Amino acid sequence: MIRVLVAEDQNLIRGALVALMSLESDITVVAETARGDTILAEIEQHRPDVAVVDIDLPGMDGIAAAQRLKDAGSPVRILVLTSVGTPGNFDRAMQAGVAGFLVKDAPSDRLCRAIRDVYAGRRVIDIELADSSSASAGPAERPRTGPLTQRERGILSALHDGMPVAALRSVLGLSSATLQAHVVAAVSKTGAPDPHEAARVAYHKGWL
Repeated sequence: MIRVLVAEDQNLIRGALVALMSLESDITVVAETARGDTILAEIEQHRPDVAVVDIDLPGMDGIAAAQRLKDAGSPVRILVLTSVGTPGNFDRAMQAGVAGFLVKDAPSDRLCRAIRDVYAGRRVIDIELADSSSASAGPAERPRTGPLTQRERGILSALHDGMPVAALRSVLGLSSATLQAHVVAAVSKTGAPDPHEAARVAYHKGWL
């Protein structure tokens, strides 16, 4: 059973999240909070495996709480939910070591899959947001992309972060044929034998 803490200040949304998770046989909500400055205490008391955390919380924002948990060496996996999917928030979340970052308008079944993925040690990211984050960087900050297109970089970044190939289609909203075309192109450009090796090669070349 995956033990989950939910940190969300809007009561209706928090209730909906808890109700959604209660339908799953392998997920149980062990704690709820409406404030960011109580997250650490709730985690210490209830020992969840995964914390589903909104960014905009009173007392302390969710990413700041994630940073404190990282600094404290907490084993809990943080999955950030936000209605404001800005590149700045995404970059802060990655620096804080969160295991996942989803915008709230993602399909509802995506959340439970994301909880299972981060519990299993994989990273879950909003690929479109990751792409926009890279695109918004200044000239001195923007990574060298090599021969990869923005879409190919997003796909390989997700693979490098542990997302399985099978999960990419639903996350990106692409047809199987279109996704396959992007993957084949990316693999060909790296000279790697398979998608996951292509992600490793692209990472080490500084293309991601």
